[in-house]
Amino acid sequence: MKEQSIVLNKGDIMEIRIAGLVNDSIVDGDGLRFAIFTQGCPHNCEGCQNPQTHDFNSGKIYEIKEIIERVLENPLLDGVTFTGGEPFCQAKALAKMAKIFLENNLNIITYTGYTYEYLLENSTSENHYADLLGVTDILIDGKFEIEKKDYNLRFRGSSNQRIIDCKNSLKSNSLILYEY
Repeated sequence: MKEQSIVLNKGDIMEIRIAGLVNDSIVDGDGLRFAIFTQGCPHNCEGCQNPQTHDFNSGKIYEIKEIIERVLENPLLDGVTFTGGEPFCQAKALAKMAKIFLENNLNIITYTGYTYEYLLENSTSENHYADLLGVTDILIDGKFEIEKKDYNLRFRGSSNQRIIDCKNSLKSNSLILYEY
């Protein structure tokens, strides 16, 4: 395990509802990744590859400290991917985990059915959208649209989805697409 103590403050979200965890993923972003599939999604996209993640009452509750420890135990990881379900439905807990991952030199990719613009416009202190955006290196946004499905796209399912350099977009206050 990497030499990083896990510090969570009193009042921090300590639990998260998860559909699944995948160690050593090579399909959820560049490099070797730990993929966290959140449980619960309001989008219900036709043709979704993870329809089992839609039900907000399904999945398993984890202590976030347990997930953090599992991630940090793997010295080969390049990063962590938040996917789902809809990660922004549990933005506060994911943002807390991401801060620790970033401190350990792991990059963060977050998938969302929302658009970047929607998340910015609708961010509040209650939903913590800005917190999760602020710790996301790469954001893949937009609902999966079955009529725009394309197997040739890298790390996304339909051509309307964008790969966004989230940190530089926030810093420059303008959308910057990420190029692989």
